[in-house]
Amino acid sequence: MKDRMERRLSYLISGETFAIIMFPIIYVVSFFAYQDLKLHFLFSFWLSFFLLEFILLQGSLYWRVKLKQLKKESSIILPPRVVRTLQVLEKVNGGLLLLTLLFFVVDFLIWYPNVPFKELLITVYIFIFAFLEYVNYFYIQLSYDNISNLKFLIKTRRLKEAYIKKDIRRGSSW
Repeated sequence: MKDRMERRLSYLISGETFAIIMFPIIYVVSFFAYQDLKLHFLFSFWLSFFLLEFILLQGSLYWRVKLKQLKKESSIILPPRVVRTLQVLEKVNGGLLLLTLLFFVVDFLIWYPNVPFKELLITVYIFIFAFLEYVNYFYIQLSYDNISNLKFLIKTRRLKEAYIKKDIRRGSSW
């Protein structure tokens, strides 16, 4: 059981880390391949991109801490200081999401009447991805990529509570 959990946590770590590394590479390649795109002029793009990377980094570190805890103490219960950090990050992420929405308005006002809709649309997709990652980590698990999760989904017909939310709830009772 412990080995299976360790493999699962390692898989989650590698997936998040891969995304953290690949997204900037994809941006750089697209910057040169599609020079007509003016993404780099949009404040909302940079904040959305930062937010996505920041949330993915939190996820990667979260799974690393869980793996370390499992190896060290054969338990995935997090120390209180980690739980407090997660509580702060939940609020910081929420604030950054709201700030990003404000920057969409700012970009629209700056660029009006020549609003770069193609670039704004790409930025909206990145923002939605960041928002979904935030929800997936801090509220409701949206990713169901193994048999156990799929069985739960089929059996209960409801989404699981996010792991970080469980850890925060568990840690808040100390």
